[in-house]
Amino acid sequence: MITSAHFMVLSAVLFFIGAVGVVTRRNLIVIFMSVEIMLNAGNLAFVAIANRLGTIDGQTIVFFVMTVAAAEAAVGLAVIIAMFRNAETIKADELSSLRW
Repeated sequence: MITSAHFMVLSAVLFFIGAVGVVTRRNLIVIFMSVEIMLNAGNLAFVAIANRLGTIDGQTIVFFVMTVAAAEAAVGLAVIIAMFRNAETIKADELSSLRW
């Protein structure tokens, strides 16, 4: 039987994978995807805890987090596209400033 502990372990593993991706990778799109994995790991933890407690508070929080994440994804991709158009690269090491 799958328990809440299994979901919490999965959440921790997903968060760790995302953190490793942010620290080790230099491609802005991969870094952005790693941050999204970390955000989804947090969402999974909220849902698992809410399920364990028998409330819907975790699902409510996740609903609002997903709404903010959709806006963040749109803005983040727009910033990455703007950086690519300006510097013609998406490698984080080669971008020295955000000024045009």
